[in-house]
Amino acid sequence: MVQLKEFRIVMPMSLDEYQVSQMYMVMKMQQQSTNGAEGVEVLENIPFQDDVFGKGQYTSKVYRLQSKAPAWLTSIAPTDALVIQEEAWNAYPRCKTVIKCPYFTKFSLTIETIHRADNGTSENVHGLNEEQLAARQVETIDIASSETDCWSYAIGSSNFDFSKFKSSKAGRGPLLDGWQENCSPVMTAYKLVTIDAPYWGFGYRLEQALLAGERALFIVSHRNCFGWIDEWFGMTMQQIRELEQQGDCLLNEKIGEPILLTDAADCEQSFSGNGERQVPQVIHT
Repeated sequence: MVQLKEFRIVMPMSLDEYQVSQMYMVMKMQQQSTNGAEGVEVLENIPFQDDVFGKGQYTSKVYRLQSKAPAWLTSIAPTDALVIQEEAWNAYPRCKTVIKCPYFTKFSLTIETIHRADNGTSENVHGLNEEQLAARQVETIDIASSETDCWSYAIGSSNFDFSKFKSSKAGRGPLLDGWQENCSPVMTAYKLVTIDAPYWGFGYRLEQALLAGERALFIVSHRNCFGWIDEWFGMTMQQIRELEQQGDCLLNEKIGEPILLTDAADCEQSFSGNGERQVPQVIHT
């Protein structure tokens, strides 16, 4: 059964600030989780253009997360079952991510994100039809909450106490009860997760486990976005892109995979005969 869940993450920052914070957070968390045996390998990080999305940045990554597999999953699959392939099209404020697992060939997970300058009150930003709306579950995530679950250990914790936190650079915080109603600036990441694991006997359990994993990741990553505000506040997009390119190369060095495609000069074989980059197009639903 296909699972459809929308997570709404309200953030105490502007849309422009969130774009920088999100890129900074991804770089830092990837560095923290990567070593010689496991972590993130970046295959491509290049511009793309799409008729619907417009211009943006395409990335292709491989996540090796064998040690983080739940015990029940390793009992029915080898440890390399959590080698994950990710493709992402970031045309901010709209993004799409497709995640696949080569071991489970029928499995698919798609995350479609729309960012808006509101406090999570938009009801159908993804333009779902009546059938999809009836199937959709909605959860608003409060980054000020410090709740944890079994997935928090696997993904990593965020130990900020936002009831006492105050940014020295931006002057924001603390985040007290009801902060979303009075915050300025404010924006929301609307993340629609569609997951399908059509496997008899364990497919539903796999879907629920991965939904819980995505939820835990959204909580930790967005808490870090705000908690690290004094590290990224004031950075330009050019500066963050330069850091991203350096960070991608460092990731591949850590995991022992030095090849990274970032522009036309990197690898001639990645072009077609007419000299154009063959970037996978966004699959629109």
